[in-house]
Amino acid sequence: MSASKFRSFFSQYYPPKATFTEANLTPGSQNGRVFIVTGSNAGIGFELCKLLITTGATIYMASRSKDKAEAAIKTISDSIPLDKPGRGQIKFLHLDLNDLQIVQEAAKEFARQESKLDILWNNAGTGGNAVKYGTRTAQGFEPLIGMHCIATLLFTELLRPLLQAAAASSSAPGATRVLWLTTNLVDTNAPPNGVDFSMLDRGYEDGAKNYAVSKAGTWMLAHEFATRYGKDGILSLTVNPGVVKAGSYAGTPKVLMAVLNATMLHDTIYGAYTELYAGLSPDIKPENYINLILPWGRICAVDIMWRPDIARAMKSKDEGGLGYGQKLWEWCEEQWKPHIQGL
Repeated sequence: MSASKFRSFFSQYYPPKATFTEANLTPGSQNGRVFIVTGSNAGIGFELCKLLITTGATIYMASRSKDKAEAAIKTISDSIPLDKPGRGQIKFLHLDLNDLQIVQEAAKEFARQESKLDILWNNAGTGGNAVKYGTRTAQGFEPLIGMHCIATLLFTELLRPLLQAAAASSSAPGATRVLWLTTNLVDTNAPPNGVDFSMLDRGYEDGAKNYAVSKAGTWMLAHEFATRYGKDGILSLTVNPGVVKAGSYAGTPKVLMAVLNATMLHDTIYGAYTELYAGLSPDIKPENYINLILPWGRICAVDIMWRPDIARAMKSKDEGGLGYGQKLWEWCEEQWKPHIQGL
C-alpha cells in the first residue's frame, strides 16, 4: 500500500476535525426544501434529523417502526421551541427495506404528499453481525444485499421523478442530491472487485463479508445512478460516515464492543456531520460524483482509495472498467421485477 493510500485508510478511523457542523447552518436556509432520511429514528440518522430541523426544511423520517419514529420525532421537536426562527418539521414515513411491497408503498405515500424531493439520504441499513446466516427478506433475498442494494435502489428509482422535479426547479447546480452510505470495511472484507455475482443470492457465512459486499454494491449503484441521471441535475454521492457508535455494530460481541468503544468508535454526531456535509456543503460540485465523501466531511478522489480494483470494477467498460455498476443495477432490477408492478 502506498503512503497516500495508507493515510487515506487511516484517516477514515481517526479523521481530522469536522468543518461542516451546526455552526454552518443558518436558520431557515432550507425553507421550502424537502428531505428524506431513511433509518432515522435512531443512530446517525436521528442525529442528522436533529441538525436538519433547524434549517426550516420538511424532513421525512423513514422508519420501520411508527412508534419509535414518533417518539424520536417528539424528542427532536420538543427540543426546538415552536416559535424558534427557521424551525422545520419532521414527518413519519413507513419504510421497511426488508419488504419490497412496503418500499413501493412508501414511495407512493411520499408522492401523495410532496411534488418534489430535494435530498435523499439512503442512511438505513444493518450490520453484518445482526443478520443470522440463512435469514431471508420478505421476497427471499440475502438480507444485506436485499436491503442495501435491491431495496435501496428500488426506493431511489421510485422517487427519481421527484428528484428530477426538484433539480429542474433549482437554480443551484448540484443542490439536488442522493447520498448512499458505504463503509471502510469494503477495503478489508470485500472480495476481489468488490462483488462476486455468483454469491449474491446465497451470501457468505461470514456476516462481515456480506456487509462489505453489500456496501461495495452500494458504491457501485451510486456511481451508476450518477452516470444515468447526472445530466438531470441530480448529484449522486457515496458517503462513508465513519466509525461511530451506531446500529451497524448491532450483534457485535460485548467484549469486542467494549474494545471498539474504548479505542476506535466516535460519538454518533460525527457520522451525522459527515452526512450533513455530503448533503448540504456548497463545497461539493456536480463533478465530484466520482469521489467518496470521507469522515467527518472530506472529498476523496477515487484514485487514492486503497482498493483500486473496486474503483475500476464499478466504472463502465467504455471508461476502462468492468461495468459492474451497470451489471449490478440490472441484476437488482431482475430481482424486484416479479414483485413490483409498473417498473
